[in-house]
Amino acid sequence: MAQEPAKADGAAEAAPKSKKKLIVILAVVLALAAGGGAAAFFLMKKPEAHQAKDKHGSKAEKEDGHEEGAAEGEEEEAAADEEEEEHESGGGGGHGEAGAGPAYLQFETFTVNLLPDPDEKFLQLDLTIEAKDTALADKMKAQMPLMRNRVLMLLTSKKASDIATPEGKAQLSEELLTELKKPLKKGGKQLKIKQVLFTSFVIQ
Repeated sequence: MAQEPAKADGAAEAAPKSKKKLIVILAVVLALAAGGGAAAFFLMKKPEAHQAKDKHGSKAEKEDGHEEGAAEGEEEEAAADEEEEEHESGGGGGHGEAGAGPAYLQFETFTVNLLPDPDEKFLQLDLTIEAKDTALADKMKAQMPLMRNRVLMLLTSKKASDIATPEGKAQLSEELLTELKKPLKKGGKQLKIKQVLFTSFVIQ
């Protein structure tokens, strides 16, 4: 009968030990669960970061591609302009051989009244222009009324004394060259005329 209190005491001591073990096990389980949750969270975030990086990279690649495309477009446009200019002037490759070298375009005789100086006089003039090539000469020939008008407007603004001397004739040739080089249409390019030659020059 004296041993029963001892057994009760042993059971009482065993109960706290079991509770401590249970607490320790729960703590370990919770720690593992927390660690697993953190690992899962990290693993879930990592693909998102990769996706964001991929999106950023794709956006940067698109922007670079757009810039490269724009640069290529500008280069192609410049090349097209150069090709058009060569085509208009008859240059470039085997197709331009027929129009290569300078070409001469002769105007019909000009007969104009000069400004009084003090007597009234008139000028009879034959001139020929030297163009860059045959293609340009043909282009100006098709616009001959416009070209003749430019010459006439300049000639009728002169006095006999202005153009009677060699210096005056040379000055007139330079002024005619400047007028004839002007574009045929608004916004066009200057005509590639090399010089204006007088083949007949009579003041009466």
